[in-house]
Amino acid sequence: PQRQKFSLSIYSVFCPQQLLELLQSMSAPVRRVGLFGGTHGNELSGVLLVRHWQQHGAEIQRPGVEVKPFLTNPRAVERCTRYIDCDLNRVFDPESLGRPVVEDIPYEVRRAQEINHIFGPKGSDDAYDLIFDLHNTTSNMGGTIILENSRDDFTIQMVHYIKNALAPEPCPVLLIEHPSLKYATTRSVAKHPVGVEVGPQPQGAARADVLDKMRKIVKHGLDFVQLFNEGKEFPPCTIEVFKIMEKVDYPRNKNGEIIAIIHPKLQDQDWQPLKNGDPLFLTLAGEVIPYQGNCTVYPTFINEAAYYEKKQAFVKTEKIKLTAKHLRSSVSDQSTS
Repeated sequence: PQRQKFSLSIYSVFCPQQLLELLQSMSAPVRRVGLFGGTHGNELSGVLLVRHWQQHGAEIQRPGVEVKPFLTNPRAVERCTRYIDCDLNRVFDPESLGRPVVEDIPYEVRRAQEINHIFGPKGSDDAYDLIFDLHNTTSNMGGTIILENSRDDFTIQMVHYIKNALAPEPCPVLLIEHPSLKYATTRSVAKHPVGVEVGPQPQGAARADVLDKMRKIVKHGLDFVQLFNEGKEFPPCTIEVFKIMEKVDYPRNKNGEIIAIIHPKLQDQDWQPLKNGDPLFLTLAGEVIPYQGNCTVYPTFINEAAYYEKKQAFVKTEKIKLTAKHLRSSVSDQSTS
C-alpha cells in the first residue's frame, strides 16, 4: 500500500495525464453476482443448472464474491411454460416495477417487483454488480452472449475474455441496444446485465451439449470476475458484435394469419450473411419470397418458437465493433494483499 501511494504521488507530480487515465480505467470490484435461471419456465438448461448450483455450489464460488443462483419464475418452471400471465423478461420497466400490488396484478409483474427488491433496486448503487440470465432458444444461435450497453467497458472486457477462453468454439455476441426497441429485461436490475442464450434446444427439453455450452460461458465469466478482483489489468480490446436493427414478421393475410414460413435455405442459418435476393420465406403455395434490402444483414432468432406470439420471424442485425478501454479493479481482493 505504501509503495502504491508513493507511485501515485509521483504520477500526480510528474504525469498528471497518466494519473487521470489510470484513475479513469479503474472500476469498483465485483462483489455480488446473480445467476438467473427459469426466467422462461420451459427453457431448461438454466433451470437445471441453477437448481444444481443451489445444492452443489462449489463450481460457481469465487474468492471474495457472493454468487447467488436464483430461480426467477418458479411458477412457470413448475408448469414448464414460458410464463404464467406475461413475459417476465419484458416487465422490468419503471411503470411495472412501480405498479401498486393489487389482487389482480399479473404474476410476473409481482415477481419482477420481488426480484427488483432482492437484486436491485434497478439503477441504484445497491443493485447487484453483475447478473447472468440463462436462456435457451429453438434457433440455431449456438452459445450467444447478449449485451445491452455498447459503452460498458466491464462487460465488453469480460466478453472478450470469454470469447478467447472458448476459442475456437464460436461465441456470437448480440447487442440489443436500440433507440426504439426496449426490452426491460430481468437482468437489467444489475449494474452489468448479461444474457446467455444457447440453442438450438426444444422448449421443455434439455440437451447435454447445449447445457455444457451455457455452463462454460458462466464459468469463464466468473473466472474473469475473480481475475478482475485480484487486480489483473486488462488492456484495451475490441470485439465484433451483431447489433439489432429491426424485427421482421412473417407474411400474413388480411386476417393476420401466417401465409409463409422460413425458407429452408434460411432455416438454421443464424449469424450468416443475408443478401438482397436470397430466399427468405416460402408460401404455402410454393412461392419463394426473397429478401429485399440494400445492404447485407445477419439474421438471428430465426424461427424462434416463442416469438410466433410476438409476430417475429427473425431479427435483422448488422456487424459492428465495440471497443473497451483499459480496465482494472480499484481495490484488489483482500486475499491477494
